[in-house]
Amino acid sequence: MRPENVAAALERGKWGLLGRQRPDGHWVGELEGDTILESEFILLLAFLGRADDPRVRPAANYLRGHQLPSGGWANYPGGPADISVSVKAYFALKIAGFSADEPFMRRAADAIRGLGGAENSNSFTRFYLALLGQVPYSVCPSVPAELVLLPRWFPFNIYAMSAWSRTIFVPLSVVDAHKPVTELPASMHVRELFVAPSDTPRWPAKPTRQWVSWTNFFLGVDWVIKKGERFRLTPLRRYAVRKAVAWMRERYEESDGIGAIFPPIIYNAIVLRCLGVAANDPEMQWVMKQLEDLCISEGDTLRLQPCLSPVWDTALSLIGVVDAGQPGTSVEVARAVGWLLDKEVRKAGDWAKNVRGVEPGGWFFEYRNAFYPDTDDTSMVLIALARIGRSQAPECQPAVERALNWLLAMQNSDGGWGAFDRDINNEILTRVPFADHNAMLDPSCPDITARILEALSHYGYQAGQKPVDRAVAFILARQEQTGAWFGRWGVNYLYGTWQVLVGLAAVGFGMTDPAVRRAARWLKDVQNSDGGWGESCLSYDDPTAAGVGPSTASQTAWAVLGLLAAGEEDCPEVRAGVEYLVATQAADGGWPEGPFTGTGFPRVFYLKYHMYPVYFPLMALGRYAAVSRPSTDDGTAGRPGPGHSSPSHTGTPLQVPTDE
Repeated sequence: MRPENVAAALERGKWGLLGRQRPDGHWVGELEGDTILESEFILLLAFLGRADDPRVRPAANYLRGHQLPSGGWANYPGGPADISVSVKAYFALKIAGFSADEPFMRRAADAIRGLGGAENSNSFTRFYLALLGQVPYSVCPSVPAELVLLPRWFPFNIYAMSAWSRTIFVPLSVVDAHKPVTELPASMHVRELFVAPSDTPRWPAKPTRQWVSWTNFFLGVDWVIKKGERFRLTPLRRYAVRKAVAWMRERYEESDGIGAIFPPIIYNAIVLRCLGVAANDPEMQWVMKQLEDLCISEGDTLRLQPCLSPVWDTALSLIGVVDAGQPGTSVEVARAVGWLLDKEVRKAGDWAKNVRGVEPGGWFFEYRNAFYPDTDDTSMVLIALARIGRSQAPECQPAVERALNWLLAMQNSDGGWGAFDRDINNEILTRVPFADHNAMLDPSCPDITARILEALSHYGYQAGQKPVDRAVAFILARQEQTGAWFGRWGVNYLYGTWQVLVGLAAVGFGMTDPAVRRAARWLKDVQNSDGGWGESCLSYDDPTAAGVGPSTASQTAWAVLGLLAAGEEDCPEVRAGVEYLVATQAADGGWPEGPFTGTGFPRVFYLKYHMYPVYFPLMALGRYAAVSRPSTDDGTAGRPGPGHSSPSHTGTPLQVPTDE
């Protein structure tokens, strides 16, 4: 690859990325999910008595455009039909006025029945069916509001579950207490989707064959709760509902909706309807405004985003433009830094229930989400500030120190890090009937742990220091036999392996170690013949599909970055990857990308970050150019890449806060 071609691609990409910057300094790209977003929006409008809302038909048009030839709907492009996604899409289309007799609807109904029928859908889908009068609430798992009353020392309290589950289940518990139903006209019913009659009694989850199991225990608890409700033996229910509603409303503060994500905002609107809050009440209007802000109209279609990603996109864009040659002292960089500093968290959120003795700090993902900073965004902002040379600037240093202390306090007992909380890893909770969304916990994962190591490396932390060594041990223990690492927040083993190699290199872990060499060998082995890399969401269901898929710009960039961190800048695989990126760059400086490469909940919900194929390839090309430049007169090479740089702060590491 000729250096001038790489330089030209970097220049195009840099100016293309700078052209996407908002006037106030931040970046934000579309965040695309699957069709449950449009379906649930239509179902919510129907529940609110607004089936004739003018947004229903455009959202339905979007659903029609994503139907599979086989009749169903998938939860990622190229994936198989998913029963829950398909049931909600079909139901939404019925509400939009499409008849069950239309050919595409008949295909959909046949596909759904072929997957076991609507009775085989997950608990969230069954709640929508119950809300709209298609099934009795008895087939839905109980979500008792009394959960909010349980103390933190109790194994099953709300702070023992993941932050995203908590923000869903607290509102859902209020819905379950009220059990509201909006009756629909017969033309909107979906009884044709059930293999057995829709009112057939059934368990809210499938019992295990073993008589004694946690699943069966929780099904027994569910039965007791339902019997107690039937005979009005729930003396704490009203008090618990009031506490749950107060919990929700407390989290309106400095937030774009509860948790600033789509599912809890939807349930918040349902809760307000249960409480009798009118459509024109300011509280209901505020909640609906949060949903409207997620809508994107295009032609005769309407689609929704699961949330917005400005902090994440801004931090990564900063790294990308600086890697592509933009001076860290430029006006554009300064505006972005100022915007990020303004988003620092300064209040104690849910995380503080389990982590004491540390001042609030860090960053969240969205525009406003003060209760839920996360370790991944915090790490990425710290990396960005370090790579642009601003981490020790007077205006940045206080926020940096608070963020570092917060990150260190969030380290889990096993040495790794989760996303939003510490030690949310009680596997028993995954057996409760309403845990079938595969996201009940927030355990340590290699990708976040390695990214935090990369962040800490810029501030004086290296191998040999206790927090680092504990994290490295956690990572090495999770390496797959293939040499790869699982990716929790990106698809999948390419994402995890890239980030682990970068994180290990950054803290001075030996790149000749067998674990690193196995990982580098795996990356080389799964490279596609066109020079790129790709991996489908299928790899979460089928590990033999790890590293298998059509080449994408973002995943190719991850592989190149991983190999560069492993010291493989001169290998033919890296050169082929760079050639692929240069050859596939679009005229606007970005790269085309169709597949989803982001992960929400493995096996359940995936994402397409529309800016991933903009800033990640810039990082890969920029760091390749830096390490492949000829030596200068003083014997030094160009700007070093990750794993080759010195920390930007080499003083004494900050003290780790404790709970004592």
